[in-house]
Amino acid sequence: MNKDNLTFVEHLEELRKRIMVVAYFLIGGLVIGFFFAKPVIHYITNDDFTQSLELNAFRITDPLTIYIAMIVVIAFIIVSPVILYQLWAFISPGLHPKEQKVTLSYIPFSLGLFIIGLLFSYFVIFPYLISFTMGLADDMGIKQTIGIKEYFSELFKFTIPFGFVFQLPILLLFLTRLGIVTPMFLKKNRKYAYFILLVLAALIAPPDFMTHILFTLPMIVLYEISILISKVGYKKYLKAEQKLMEEELGMDEDETEKS
Repeated sequence: MNKDNLTFVEHLEELRKRIMVVAYFLIGGLVIGFFFAKPVIHYITNDDFTQSLELNAFRITDPLTIYIAMIVVIAFIIVSPVILYQLWAFISPGLHPKEQKVTLSYIPFSLGLFIIGLLFSYFVIFPYLISFTMGLADDMGIKQTIGIKEYFSELFKFTIPFGFVFQLPILLLFLTRLGIVTPMFLKKNRKYAYFILLVLAALIAPPDFMTHILFTLPMIVLYEISILISKVGYKKYLKAEQKLMEEELGMDEDETEKS
């Protein structure tokens, strides 16, 4: 069946099948997460930084809540390549063969950037935020009692969004390779992009000024890096377009000679 000629109902059926594939893998990811959640939680609560804090459970169900949340997070990280591949498989019929190959190669880079974003947030941003707030509390004479559920909740709020924030270079490179944006466009509209990043940071960051800044600054740096990466992608896009035009001209010349 030619997927380019599918009806709307057939597209929905194709989408349903791909969602079911993701669901099956997600169940497997939850099983794996069931075995790895405790070691990960143990690592987080016993690393050098967290040991300096006194974490408390205020409800009987707090450990269970953290355990389930960690299982889900691990499962989604494991299944993310499958999600990206199924998304690619659904939209790839609308792309040219070269575009299909290029976009498929983005999947491992996307996963790598997601993990780098998690690690950057966990080892750099989150410890800095906790140290800053703890120092501020000491200066104000406030004794903090930290709930373990609240600690992990804040941890997830920081690390997971940063994983998505680090997708910005891949996203802009993808749009550049498709000819939707150019490095010149990204440079010219830099100030508008910064404003959008500020708004985006306000939406995904916890609602306070300090965390807003901690989210916004890395996003701005990533945007500038994306412009540099976009230059490389734009050169490849121009070469591909030139080659395509040459092939079309060659085909037209052959048809003219035959006629």
